[in-house]
Amino acid sequence: MDNHLVWKEEFNIGIKIIDEEHQRLFKIINKLFALEEEEKKSKRACQEGIKYFKEHALKHFRDEEKYMELIAYGELETHRRLHRGFRESLLPALEKELEREDYSPVSVDHFLAVCAGWLIGHTLTEDLAITGEKKSKWVDLMPEEEIAAMKELILRLLKNMFQLNARVISDSYGGEKFGKGVYYRLVYGRGQDDEKWEIILVFEEKLLINTIGKIMGVKSGKLDIMLLNAARYTACQFVQHVMDYYPSIRSYEMTEENLLTYEQFQEVFENKQPQVSLLLDTDGGYFSYCVIAPHLLQHGIGTPLETDNAVSEVEKYLREREEDIKPKVLVVDDSATIRQGMKRLLEEKYEVSLVSSGVSAIRAVTLDKPDLVLLDYEMPVCDGSHVLEMLHSEEEFADIPVIFLTSRGDPESVKKVLSLKPDGYLLKYLKPLEIRKRIDDYFLGRNT
Repeated sequence: MDNHLVWKEEFNIGIKIIDEEHQRLFKIINKLFALEEEEKKSKRACQEGIKYFKEHALKHFRDEEKYMELIAYGELETHRRLHRGFRESLLPALEKELEREDYSPVSVDHFLAVCAGWLIGHTLTEDLAITGEKKSKWVDLMPEEEIAAMKELILRLLKNMFQLNARVISDSYGGEKFGKGVYYRLVYGRGQDDEKWEIILVFEEKLLINTIGKIMGVKSGKLDIMLLNAARYTACQFVQHVMDYYPSIRSYEMTEENLLTYEQFQEVFENKQPQVSLLLDTDGGYFSYCVIAPHLLQHGIGTPLETDNAVSEVEKYLREREEDIKPKVLVVDDSATIRQGMKRLLEEKYEVSLVSSGVSAIRAVTLDKPDLVLLDYEMPVCDGSHVLEMLHSEEEFADIPVIFLTSRGDPESVKKVLSLKPDGYLLKYLKPLEIRKRIDDYFLGRNT
């Protein structure tokens, strides 16, 4: 692979000791990426290189935490938690994959791509927050031991109530879309007290069909009014079971419930900081349990469900979900300008998702299979050819159409792009209307 990390000025946070260590980690990753294929076949060479990277990364975490202690950085514990997650969860999982694959070149490249993606994202968000230029996304979280206890409780309830052997795959779920979802919001309060708790449950539709639907004997394999209403009441009981374990909120009563569109759900995550944000894989579908407290959103929330309007609102919600189905387009580009431009260009007719890297693209495809991927051919670390190769290697994703986005239109570059057998390519310098027309024509051709 020709992947490499390109150091950009925006990666500098203005703290010399941290910036120098970031650059050193970038160089180590680049040296590993640059190993010749023969060297990558040497298990020992890869083991030594990865061990060297790991040692430097963990030393950097310790040094960074010491610096934050010296300046009395307020979000030190949050930063420590993220470092610990990388050290104790992500790295061991990647190392197991390396062992399982016997350090194959593909597994080594995957290890490097994921580490590089984490390093870039962490640098541009959490590390930059140290300087005060950005705010950490994961502030005001519940204490770690309480989140751990809640995870254990939710896993136990899923097992007891639905016979689901679930596992937590993220305790920092950021509101990404997965599959066809149902977004259910419950608000709990206590008399005239202004303090409120918002609980948002996200169900992949097939999870409801595979659990409550089976209990009810639903044979259509489709979410209907009866099933969604049953899911509402079951979800209320589930949340009540969770709350019963917390004496401080036992006296709270439900004051409002809503079925949200995905756009309304996204707004929650753009405007509020969750205190708990768990994403679980149940093998029957994904499930997310999110807690936002103590304040309610002031706008953008769906119609409150009351006794006299519940039937009509649920019916309306299902009807609008069906009417609002648009082809899903995933735009993958490391340029924010390109991503936002494509979103504005396509969002009227398509459901557009945006990611900035190849690693994020694989995660997005896994969570919510798109109808078309518009893929930047030239990206650092995990480029378009690597993403296409990974998609083609998985039977579940091999049929996803991919159109490359490229800024090079010379015959040699076009020949190189087409040799990878994408479903097409688009030149970035085309006029916006021409790009939209070509995408419209592509979907029209698929449907005829």
